[in-house]
Amino acid sequence: MHPKGVIWTIGILVSLYGCSMIVPAFVAMYYDAGHMAEFLEAGAIVVVLGLAMMRFGGGAPERLTHRDGFMIVALAWLTLALIGAVPFWTTGILPSMVDAMFESASGLTTTGATVLSGLDTLPHSILFWRSMQEWLGGMGIIVLAVAVMPLLGVGGMQLFKAETPGPVKDKLTARVTETAKLLWYLYLGMTMICALAYYLGGMNTFDAINHAMCTVAIGGFSTHDASFGYFDSPTLKLTGVFFMVLAGINFTLHFAAALRGFSLQTYFKDEEFRTYIVWICVLVLLISAILASSDAVTDAGIDVLFNVVSIATTTGFAVSDYGLWPAGATLLLLLTMFVGACAGSTGGGMKVVRILLLFRQGLREIRRLVHPHGVIHVKMGKHRITPDVTEALWGFAVLFIVCYVIVAALVAISGVDMVTAFTAAAACITNTGPGFGQVGPAGNYESLPDMAKSVLIFAMLLGRLEIYTFFVLLIPEFWRD
Repeated sequence: MHPKGVIWTIGILVSLYGCSMIVPAFVAMYYDAGHMAEFLEAGAIVVVLGLAMMRFGGGAPERLTHRDGFMIVALAWLTLALIGAVPFWTTGILPSMVDAMFESASGLTTTGATVLSGLDTLPHSILFWRSMQEWLGGMGIIVLAVAVMPLLGVGGMQLFKAETPGPVKDKLTARVTETAKLLWYLYLGMTMICALAYYLGGMNTFDAINHAMCTVAIGGFSTHDASFGYFDSPTLKLTGVFFMVLAGINFTLHFAAALRGFSLQTYFKDEEFRTYIVWICVLVLLISAILASSDAVTDAGIDVLFNVVSIATTTGFAVSDYGLWPAGATLLLLLTMFVGACAGSTGGGMKVVRILLLFRQGLREIRRLVHPHGVIHVKMGKHRITPDVTEALWGFAVLFIVCYVIVAALVAISGVDMVTAFTAAAACITNTGPGFGQVGPAGNYESLPDMAKSVLIFAMLLGRLEIYTFFVLLIPEFWRD
């Protein structure tokens, strides 16, 4: 372990995050919306703090171990979530530090749960800061730092392994720096194309940029209380569906397809992609059938498609109150949160590939009961999955569910009703955002007790760190030399 190297590295991230606060300050100046001074002051303080951490760290470490990587990632998300709360607090938008921390953590982890109301009247600078937090958190500000650090004398492989969400495919290039840059080029390019599509579809420039950042980041923050439903446009809804599905795909698969002229064949050769698309289609058909048999629900067609895709990708946008749907439909949506998007995407949840492999492992155990002496392998494509991978998957699944139950129980103990407690816990640990009950698409998390919000902040960070990155810090062996 290299404590000073960890502090120096986090200092870089803090400095970069402070510099990013200049952008909403310019937004405030452009729209003459106020709070420019608060963002500039907050940014300056954060940059100074980052520089002080770098000085204390004594310069770039010679090397970073995998333990350093885990420590940096865990501390970085917590530190940046705390720092991101400062503008909400200093501007007076969220006087409560718990609320400010909740909003910041929700943005950085791309959860999209909010304690803010009256979004239509909030200053442009605050709305942009929320969206930009999601955009930075989407691919991971750590990966951005990996692209920058080699210029400062630091290698980034350990950080890349610890931060990249899920069981991703092999590195795109031989050097992790180039990998991080390529991922960010794809991410930035997709965001720009999405913003242009929204603008051409009828959004104004500000709404188009904000919603594009939150769509590609699979975050779900909106600039309106009615969320995406504010734009009563089939064209915009279908555009949103397309980019949410796109953002939920493994970015390394996007890169592989780009090398072949975005060949659809490249996508459909990937088993996780095929499962992801089939899963979304089945969900849309099942929920549409349930709603068609209900006389109390008027949602149909594009609205159902949009809401289902939003939950399936853990984005969290809404065009109607799906909390009013029949119990069968809402139960399917709740289960869908846990599946999430593809590994290597900006989405949350347990990831499609993990669910697929767990399902195949279950089938393997059933076959072994029939053929106790048979040699039966779990495969992904043409590759055999080794026992250590399947064991890690089962361990992850158990930890995920146990953490969810504990979080839900703690939220319920704080005085929240059971529906709200269990769906809020699911929505936060899967980084989806809206749940049901008080925290449904027609409500928010504002009315929850501070204890519940604090627990849910932890759940959001835990979900973003994908469980293992946090729990490895609790193992005594981790701290031994």
